[in-house]
Amino acid sequence: MFLFRCKFVMFHAGGVERIDWRNPTLLEKFSSAPGAAVAKPTYDVINADGMYRPAAHDISPHVTQLADMLIAIGRRIDARGHAPATGGNYSVRLDDGSIAITISGSHKGRLTRDDIMRVSAAGDALDGKKPSAETLLHCLIYAIDPGAGAVLHTHSIAGTVLSRALAGLDHIGLEGYELLKIFPGIDTHATRVELPLVDNSQDMPALADQLRPLLTAQSPLLPAFYIRGHGLYTRGPTAEAAEHRVEACEFLLCCAWEECKLAGATR
Repeated sequence: MFLFRCKFVMFHAGGVERIDWRNPTLLEKFSSAPGAAVAKPTYDVINADGMYRPAAHDISPHVTQLADMLIAIGRRIDARGHAPATGGNYSVRLDDGSIAITISGSHKGRLTRDDIMRVSAAGDALDGKKPSAETLLHCLIYAIDPGAGAVLHTHSIAGTVLSRALAGLDHIGLEGYELLKIFPGIDTHATRVELPLVDNSQDMPALADQLRPLLTAQSPLLPAFYIRGHGLYTRGPTAEAAEHRVEACEFLLCCAWEECKLAGATR
């Protein structure tokens, strides 16, 4: 079941004014004298639960291109089994400092352009859509890492179970793997990386406060961390680089979990 919301965008010398009308009977023909404001109707879809998705206004080709990139990445991540149900969220930083991010409740393997929204650097919605509660963690990552251009949050079985098996630890140890070279500054398998591991919480401000000192204390910054029993956060200078790191990190976590099972001990 869908309802429709009509939104009139009034263009005039002082700027743009948006006037929302919930009553469909108000969709009348508008006439205006020469030089007066011109009403241009656009439509929003209101779902049965009362949530609505605004129609797109003034979306630049660059933002559209980035949205299409997130859509494609979402399908690939879902195909690997790392985005069950509506889990996960993906974002890219825009040139003006705002963030394009997947909306709350969207299935990441079936994203459309309407499932991508813009928020400010502080996480405030800029287009009337509903952001995920975890948007604040994306904002934190962009704030502490000026080189971050994209953030991908995934949920794999191996990573989720491994993180729970490491109860009481504040890191996931990864050692001796060739794919460790995906991390900046590492050019050999003969090394050890410790991904920060924090307990899960539904209180996003508190979780961000817990993560901030752990991440800023790193030198150099590792482009990934894990929330216990929840999922992986990975970032990169571009969406493509972030996706490469997601693939590598999820592979490494799977290897670590298999080793953990074989050894019968924590890492």
